[in-house]
Amino acid sequence: MVEDIVGCKWSLAVLGMIRDGVRRPGEMEHAQPGLTKKVLNERLRKLMRYGLVDKRSFPEVPPRVEYRLTHFGDKFAALLDGIGSLQRELDEG
Repeated sequence: MVEDIVGCKWSLAVLGMIRDGVRRPGEMEHAQPGLTKKVLNERLRKLMRYGLVDKRSFPEVPPRVEYRLTHFGDKFAALLDGIGSLQRELDEG
């Protein structure tokens, strides 16, 4: 699972957007140049399958869907922060 997520730039980008408060698919598509609807939907399904994000549907017209990190997703994101910190140390040193 870790390799599948960390090895995929789009999965990391989607996780980062959700963590930063970009929760709706349309917003994600517009916030990330090059990210297509098909790839976004595939990555969101993968992140849900691994238990990193939850999907919430609202009974509105037009329909509204939002994604949020799960508790496990928060922990995983914290690990990614640690990796990023190590990388910055390497780059500076």
